[in-house]
Order: sequence, then structure tokens, then C-alpha cells
Amino acid sequence: MAYEGIEFDAAAPVATIRLNRPEAMNALTVPMLESMAQAVAQVAANPAIRVLVITGNGKAFSAGVDLKALGQRSLAGGAVGDYLDIPARGLITAINALDAIVIAAVNGFCFTGALELALACDLLVTTHTAKFGDTHAKWGLRPSWGMSQRLARLAGAQRARMLSYSAMTFTGEQAAQWGIAAAAVPSEEFNEYVHRLATDIAGNSMGALLAYKDLYRYADSHAWDAGLAYEATTGYVIDDTESRIAEFRS
Repeated sequence: MAYEGIEFDAAAPVATIRLNRPEAMNALTVPMLESMAQAVAQVAANPAIRVLVITGNGKAFSAGVDLKALGQRSLAGGAVGDYLDIPARGLITAINALDAIVIAAVNGFCFTGALELALACDLLVTTHTAKFGDTHAKWGLRPSWGMSQRLARLAGAQRARMLSYSAMTFTGEQAAQWGIAAAAVPSEEFNEYVHRLATDIAGNSMGALLAYKDLYRYADSHAWDAGLAYEATTGYVIDDTESRIAEFRS
């Protein structure tokens, strides 16, 4: 399958999507978003893949939407419009529904639409010196891929408002301190850290991982009491429990 603007390694149990327009800081285009969605569909079709890592080639994860790719399209009301919104939301929905754990491995610059994409993954890990920012307001744009919901849930309402209103740049180290990233590590340790994390996750029970993904997904959109009730009453197919605990039965 031909992909545009990305590289896709479908090796199991850890597959990798690499954004691959380093000359343009991996800025997002419609063909890139569509190619990423095709790669996610390939992961969905292969139950041997337990973890999907999304990262970038070069010095950026992604600088965000490639505004040049919009051409002369009108940005009425500060919205990028269906041309970008439909494929981007479709990709984010597919990531959310994927029966695999998705890690955004942010290796460099990550701004605006790219940050929305990274926040939609199950985990975001980064380097200390990576640069993040929600720059919608700087360019007279408004978010439409989930920034206003996900950033506030992770960083808290006040911090999220400050970041969005000011369009300030912040580091990966700050992202981890504020709960936006799960972890930040030195750049020279990053690739090994991501590999070890993905491998550790892939070594756990797939049924249990997918149960957790479903429970956390439910918690994102429901109140505390409803979440507790859902956790207590929802059943899952986890078929390796006995084999994993057998040594403790003897």
C-alpha cells in the first residue's frame, strides 16, 4: 500500500507510523492524515499488533497543519473547514477505537493540530527539550479536533486556558510536569525509552490492555459514579489469565 507523507512499519507486536515531511517540519496535509488512517486500519486488521507508536522523522513531531496546503480556501470563522476536519477527526476516532495502545512519541516540535493529534493517543511521551504549543489564537484560528476538551482534562482548566489564550511555547519537561505528557526523558535516551515502554506494554495481557483502554475511554466522557458502575458491571474477553497466574496456583 502506498502512503503519502508517512512511513509505516507494520511489524508486530509494535507497529510504527513516522510522519515523514521533515523538510516541512512534518506539517500535516490531507494526504498525510488519510495515509495515517489507512495505516491505523492496517493495525486494526492485525490482532498481533498490540502497540502503535506515532512519531516524526527529523527534528519535529509535526509543526501542525500545513496552512500552505489549504491554498485559497476560506477560513471562515477561524475554522480550517471540512477539507481538513473530516480526515483529522476520522483519524482521531480511529485511534480512539483501535484495539491497540497508541503512543505519541513526540521527538521535537509539536504545535496546534499536531498537539491535538498527540493528545488523542493513549499515551504521550516526549523529550525534555521538545517544544509544544497551542497556537490557534496566534493565527486567528479556533480548535476543532478536540483541543478544548482534552487539554483541559489533562492539564486542568486554568492551565489549559493560559496555554491557549497566550499561545505560549512550553517544553516537554513542562508538559510532563503539568500532566500533558506521561513522561519526558533526555533526547539521547528517547528512542530507547519509547522502545522499552512499547515492548513492556506489548508484553502484557492484550485482553486486559483493551479492558483498560475501554474503561479509561468511558471515564473521559462520564461522571465518577457512572464510571465506577461501568467498571463494576462491564465484562471483557481476557483469555490468558489462567496461563499468566498458573505459577501462583501451585
